[in-house]
Amino acid sequence: MKNLLATVALISVAGVAQAETRYAKITNITPNYRTVYMNVPQQQCQDVEVPIYGTVQGGGNAVEGALTGAIIGGILGEALGGKNERNAGAVFGAIVGGDKAANGTRQVVTGYKIERQCSEVMVREQQREIKNYTITYRWNGITAQSYTYNRYNVGDQIPVSVSINAQ
Repeated sequence: MKNLLATVALISVAGVAQAETRYAKITNITPNYRTVYMNVPQQQCQDVEVPIYGTVQGGGNAVEGALTGAIIGGILGEALGGKNERNAGAVFGAIVGGDKAANGTRQVVTGYKIERQCSEVMVREQQREIKNYTITYRWNGITAQSYTYNRYNVGDQIPVSVSINAQ
């Protein structure tokens, strides 16, 4: 009975894979790339026409000014004093508006100048970056490859797991 148990124990141990750590030498490294897209700020400039303003005396349309003044004066007169004041406000607004248009100052465009205007815009750019590395290594006459995120050099020694399985 003891011999039978010893035989079964020996057979079950023989069927289990045995693994041992050894060191292999790196013989080649190849970076693997991927494409990524990034938004990159970029300055963009263009030349634009910008108006030059100047102040002029009078020269406005007195009729237009009087009409605008009458409308505004009538509205204000009615709002402040009722219907009776509407007419007085309109007359007063027409006088002031006409006088202002004929004798007042106003801003007019006297010319244009070219001005360079710049702004920052985001530009989508395609870039390549390293995803990982394919390393080729050799141990005891056997060559193998693996992917890694570690940065190794050719000639480095790396730990490898060697196992033998019975079939």
